[in-house]
Amino acid sequence: MAYEQILYRVEERVAVVTLNRPDRLNAWTPMMQAEVKAAMRAASGDPQVRVIVLTGAGRGFCAGADMSALQGIQSGERRERAPEEPFDRHAHQSFQRTHSYFPSVPKPIIAAVNGPCAGLGMVIALYADMRFASQNAVFMTAFSRRGLIAEHGISWLLPRLVGLANAADLLFSARRVEAREAKEIGLVNRVFAAEKFETEVLAYAKMLASEVSPRSLAEMKREIWNAQFQTLGEAIEAADKDMAASFASEDFKEGVAHFVEKRAPAFTGR
Repeated sequence: MAYEQILYRVEERVAVVTLNRPDRLNAWTPMMQAEVKAAMRAASGDPQVRVIVLTGAGRGFCAGADMSALQGIQSGERRERAPEEPFDRHAHQSFQRTHSYFPSVPKPIIAAVNGPCAGLGMVIALYADMRFASQNAVFMTAFSRRGLIAEHGISWLLPRLVGLANAADLLFSARRVEAREAKEIGLVNRVFAAEKFETEVLAYAKMLASEVSPRSLAEMKREIWNAQFQTLGEAIEAADKDMAASFASEDFKEGVAHFVEKRAPAFTGR
């Protein structure tokens, strides 16, 4: 598929999806939204892809919704759109919405935040499974400074990552949060020097793609996100049911074999 507002490449079993409007700090548009979803489908359906990295071209990750779209809403030009086809109709209902489908993508998604990440861009990053930040990254919720609300489920996502009080601070004030503080409060997993950022992110992604079972990654991702709606007992019961299938899998056999034989794994995802 030809893309206009994103770039897509596969490198050593890692799909790299790059938001590509660097002159606008990769501001989010309906076209970008559709293309990112198409890229996620392509990566999900490609057996050569085991991990997905989402990042931004140029000096920013995503500055949020394109301001021209917000101006259109202000002037009464907002148009109702037909409901989007869910990414996965079998996923939890909450993961079938416009921006909440990342948890239903069956491969890990790492948001590689290389610069400014604001508003809707921050929402997108929060739906990823992990967030790695360049030391140049800066985060802003932005909504309160636009007269808006906590959009697209960020009121559910953010407290789970940084706690209720920190989430309230970031949402109410919409202040700038630099990479170091983002790491301290749990907003991001790791911070890397700008000059080594892409190399470090890809090294981690390639490690996941080569050293661990892709079947385990898919199952664990599903379990982690579904557990957000379960009691502990329900999570244990679901895991007990999943365990039998894991014991019967080829990846389990390979996991034991490569450990015993002291060699690199050759997981197939089956």
